[in-house]
Amino acid sequence: MSSSTVVPPEQQQQPEKRREQLESVVIRFCGDSGDGMQLAGTQFTNASAVFGNDVSTLPDFPAEIRAPIGTIAGVSGYQINFSSEDIFTPGDFVDTLVAMNPAALKSNVGDLRRGGTLIVNEDEFEKSNLFKAGYPSNPLLDGEFMSKYQVHKVPMTRLTRDAVEGLGLSLKDADRCKNFFALGLVFWLYDRNRKSTEDWITDKFKKNPAVAEANLRALRGGVNFGFSTESFTTHYNVPAAKLAPGKYRKITGNEATAFGLVTAARLAGKDLFFSGYPITPASDILHELASMKEFGVRTFQAEDEIAAMSAVCGAAFSGAIAITASSGPGICLKGEAMGLGVMTELPMVIIDVQRGGPSTGLPTKTEQSDLLLAMFGRNGDSPLPIVAASGPGDCFYAVQEAVRIAVEFMTPVIFLSDGYIANGAEPWMIPKAADLKPIVIKHPAGKIDKPSPEQVEGEGTNGFLPYLRNEKLARPWAIPGTPGLEHRIGGLEKADITGNIDYSPANHHHMVQTRMKKVAGVADYIPLQDVEGPESGELLVLSWGGTFGAVRTAVRTAIGRKKSVAHAHLRYMNPFPKNLEEIVKRYKKVLVAELNTGQLRLLIRAKFLVDAIGLNKIQGKPFLVNEIVEKIDAILEGQTP
Repeated sequence: MSSSTVVPPEQQQQPEKRREQLESVVIRFCGDSGDGMQLAGTQFTNASAVFGNDVSTLPDFPAEIRAPIGTIAGVSGYQINFSSEDIFTPGDFVDTLVAMNPAALKSNVGDLRRGGTLIVNEDEFEKSNLFKAGYPSNPLLDGEFMSKYQVHKVPMTRLTRDAVEGLGLSLKDADRCKNFFALGLVFWLYDRNRKSTEDWITDKFKKNPAVAEANLRALRGGVNFGFSTESFTTHYNVPAAKLAPGKYRKITGNEATAFGLVTAARLAGKDLFFSGYPITPASDILHELASMKEFGVRTFQAEDEIAAMSAVCGAAFSGAIAITASSGPGICLKGEAMGLGVMTELPMVIIDVQRGGPSTGLPTKTEQSDLLLAMFGRNGDSPLPIVAASGPGDCFYAVQEAVRIAVEFMTPVIFLSDGYIANGAEPWMIPKAADLKPIVIKHPAGKIDKPSPEQVEGEGTNGFLPYLRNEKLARPWAIPGTPGLEHRIGGLEKADITGNIDYSPANHHHMVQTRMKKVAGVADYIPLQDVEGPESGELLVLSWGGTFGAVRTAVRTAIGRKKSVAHAHLRYMNPFPKNLEEIVKRYKKVLVAELNTGQLRLLIRAKFLVDAIGLNKIQGKPFLVNEIVEKIDAILEGQTP
């Protein structure tokens, strides 16, 4: 071997560095919104998923689009929990925190476990940045602070500039590479293979070779620093998880929702029409679908939420699988046209990716505060079926279920996701087409025999009965332009069977009751509720939406401690599964954990007359497992009123 040959660090002998095996690790990258922390976290997640770890992530975006650089308001973070075992959450406490500036350190260090690894870009800890973060002095010079953690002060800005020297980049462009330096260092620390990231960089910047080379050099510079510095005496390995055999990919909730919608349309033999107006955190569904034109997808970015919802009503009338998506503020604006969907009894799906409210609220943070909006947020008695996903991968299947219910029952359906599910990622086994549940649609073919006078009073039916119902109380889905199927449609109250306008009190009472019975009847065609844990006992924990992982982990922890606790996670929020009342009454106490002030608890109490206890968190953050475990312990010990 010649003296000029460069041997990669992972191939060099390193007897002085210990390698330790861990079961799971939680890492958080944090820095200014321009520091590329989301990209660093995503690439680390990808590398861990390729390796075979189970992964759960929590991206955290600043609420302000252009918050002042170096301030706490502008801090962006990305948390990854990767493990050799099954995991359901991104982790309660952080094992390794990478902080790119003082503001990132101040807003995140409280989640770092005592004795955890803290890696900071010491070049950013100068007077003006310390002032903007609210530090009276440099915490890295505070002996008490330094004694709490394993602190590694790394001059990342300088080392990154050194790594890219000679490529002709401006200082600003050179500094943009420091996220890859930090990523390379953490790759070395946790024994990750960097090939997937190098391939991504090469493809992403193929039109700008200098930028590609700069990022590659920065990534390798971080790896080399970890290998060569005396600061790190140990690096770690997390073995691959024992996942079920199959082909996996990393997926976010919004990606899975888009894939699920396209799959549902293909299963139904239909084109997909999606109209929407950009809003955080739902916009990525529109972005994903806009790139799928080859699968019969048409996307329409409307001028506002009202137009987007109205367009969906038109698309449903025309016979397409019609979808819209928004978040809480947009769902409010869609309310009137959703009512039109209820009155015309057309199939469509309204996706609500919930975020913190009210008003603009916390646009980049998660919450579950739209359940009552979904239940009652329209004028008149206008019930709708509601389906809620439990995690990123589950969005693929849950949104297909929403489409199936919509077309089988001829009704709008609300699909609930949330910011944590939408932006979080996990390994997802790509399903086989043969395993997917078919969606069967039957349109009336053409002119039918004219009804007898005994069947129908009035004129204008043209021999077609647009509100003649089947056993599910669903009316026919007649395609416009089909000879003989001409009929009236609109927001005015209809007569049953004929669809003629009918303002009479008796008819309105009948139609409201009929639409309510149709939605209630969905319960006969959905699975019964399942329970993990004992079939009866001291405590049942109820959850829904993105709280699944934390609650399931907490209940399993309690069961492992021989406590009489069970868990029921709801997918069908309206109507509830038929056996839910019988389930909740088998337990002495019921705890409802949700990220709001108690909306599901209100419904459970009203529906089943059960004195449910609430565990409520409205901080824009998911539950920690430990928070739920403590509440379970308190209830079982009789500490809760």
